[in-house]
Amino acid sequence: MSSPKDLLIKKLIKNGYLKSAPIIEAFKEVDRRDFVLPEYEDLAYLDEALPIGYGQTISQPLTVAFMLELLAPEPGEKILDVGSGSGWTTALLAQIVGARGSVFGIEIIRALVDFGRKNLAKYELPQVSIFQAHAELGLPRKAPFDRILVSASSPSLPEELVKQLRVGGRMVAVVLNSVVKVDKISGKNIKKEEHSGFSFVPLILNNK
Repeated sequence: MSSPKDLLIKKLIKNGYLKSAPIIEAFKEVDRRDFVLPEYEDLAYLDEALPIGYGQTISQPLTVAFMLELLAPEPGEKILDVGSGSGWTTALLAQIVGARGSVFGIEIIRALVDFGRKNLAKYELPQVSIFQAHAELGLPRKAPFDRILVSASSPSLPEELVKQLRVGGRMVAVVLNSVVKVDKISGKNIKKEEHSGFSFVPLILNNK
């Protein structure tokens, strides 16, 4: 008999949201149940966003699968995960990039920095770390990044994050209710692809 986790993954594959082998394998290896609050553990395999406190959520599995497939992370890459929250997407990315890669989570809510770090400690992923966000957006001191994932909604495309993307790199971000894929063609040129119809918590630019 298939476990609830296996059934969720099969559903995401059947419906066309999970496609590539590395991302499917990451969903199998990184258990969403390890990244939810204790009171939501029995709901971890529902295809729904769940509260993690402080007005934030762990994203719906369908949405995470869709965004990761757009991002197309590769082994050995350096990736920035903006709004790391529970640490689930951060761990999925770390699983994909492997030991030769590196993943930097960034989170502005101090309690969620601790929550994400605690959850990541359940896994052997030395290539990943979560940083406390401050005034600047992103993590410019670690730039440039091969990939940037932004799992919270901004009113416009975050230009500061585009600057932190290497030429040839890709960012998947949320602008209002659309998921936007951004390919950085050159220092001044980007190519955008928009997918509408999503709902996200807002990106917090300061914690005052």
